Amino acid sequence: MSSAVARSIRVTFRPGWGAPEGKGLLAREERIRTLLRVLVSYPEVRHILPDRISLDAGAEPRVLETVARFLQRQDWLVQSVEVQ
Repeated sequence: MSSAVARSIRVTFRPGWGAPEGKGLLAREERIRTLLRVLVSYPEVRHILPDRISLDAGAEPRVLETVARFLQRQDWLVQSVEVQ
């Protein structure tokens, strides 16, 4: 992968949570807001969209794995996670 290309994690949500109806990662639900606070604590996180988290191109593979594993543990919200 080119160092100029950002990396991302795409999230597929359980029914009712995805965008646009549930607004995905941008929902105002308290658990999701807490989840966002954890995600933005990683300095490699560039921005968060309803179904995607963009990380710096230079992010270590283990950071992507850690974030992906963290999201997968949110089984009340997340159906699947794909590192791109």
